[in-house]
Amino acid sequence: MILSRFERTIAKRYLLPGKGEGFIFIVAGISLFAVTLGVWALITVMSVMNGFRAELFDKVVGLNGHAVVQGYGGRLPDWQAIVAQAQATPGVTSATPLIEQPLMASYDGRVEGVIARGMRVTDIRNNPTIQGNVVAGNMNALVPGADSVAIGSRLAEALGAQVGGQISLISPQGQTTPFGTVPRIVSYTVAAIFEVGVYDYDKAFVLMPIEDAQTLLMLGDAVGMVEIDTADPDRVGAIVAPLAVNVGQQGVVTDWRQMNASLFEALAVERVAMFVILAFIVLVAAFNILSSLIMLVRAKTRDIAIMRTMGATSRSILKIFIAIGLSISVAGILVGILFAVVTAIFRQQVVNFVQLVTGQNLWDPSIRFLTELPYKANPFEIFAIIALTLVLSFLATLIPAWRAAKTDPVQVLRYE
Repeated sequence: MILSRFERTIAKRYLLPGKGEGFIFIVAGISLFAVTLGVWALITVMSVMNGFRAELFDKVVGLNGHAVVQGYGGRLPDWQAIVAQAQATPGVTSATPLIEQPLMASYDGRVEGVIARGMRVTDIRNNPTIQGNVVAGNMNALVPGADSVAIGSRLAEALGAQVGGQISLISPQGQTTPFGTVPRIVSYTVAAIFEVGVYDYDKAFVLMPIEDAQTLLMLGDAVGMVEIDTADPDRVGAIVAPLAVNVGQQGVVTDWRQMNASLFEALAVERVAMFVILAFIVLVAAFNILSSLIMLVRAKTRDIAIMRTMGATSRSILKIFIAIGLSISVAGILVGILFAVVTAIFRQQVVNFVQLVTGQNLWDPSIRFLTELPYKANPFEIFAIIALTLVLSFLATLIPAWRAAKTDPVQVLRYE
């Protein structure tokens, strides 16, 4: 919508408060604030939800892979052949044998439930999710036969464990005696402490060379599963389908969507629900623009009639009031985006400040699953929010603008 110089001049004039029009200006200011609040809330909440999904995907899938071949009975004796088949499957980028087993861990009298995870040493050191989040010690100290392990930071806090200390892993699958099965207890040196940012993993995982895990669990040369990464996680089902057919006699193939279906589906539903709920703020802002323009048209009826007698067309009057409403909307959008950017930069400080003022722990990682408030802006969603705001604002300007354009100067000025 292109405005002439005359239309721009009138629109600018009506955007500023005239004599006796302070109340109209206040209503317009409230409309601008409502648009700002709606855009700010929508961008911030949707970006946080996107951040949740991205962080969970990167860290959960980064530790568990895009799919796993789980052996029947928790064992894959012929895992080398499965690794070779997986690596030969188009779209598969890596296949990693590993062992996972719930155990008990003891350190200086403290006991915690843990998950022992055996991996090849090269796989541990090449995993960016693990190697890039070491907070103490060194992963290079994990050597087969050296009886060394790496543990999560939350587990270290719970046990009071430190690098160089001795942690005992207790396996119920021990030796059978006339008096029953004796649990197998093996001591390991804590070589490193890591913190990937996912509470459940930092609280439970104990990493060790796969050879040591096989010895501890008496698996021989077998492993528990083969972890698979693919070139496209969103197409993981189609990529691993041929592999699932080939290994059907030895194990079952499960992808990340099946392993975490309830979590990611809940996030998707919550994103849609939050968008719809917060969109009502923008709708309220549109109604505020509608009411402020109706008041402005009533206050400027005489001016409109005079402009019509001087040659202004109905189209010009229509464009003037649409431009006024959209100007309020655009200003609110720009301020809302600015507030969203500031919130993104200082989001964790805001959370800490609110916790300090209220005395409540708003971000308990044992409940929230992640240790920090995530944030990831999606340009497409931001564009959709801006478009939604502009469309609702435009629709709100049509009724008062149409009413102003239909003003009859004869009826208005006949008694002047």
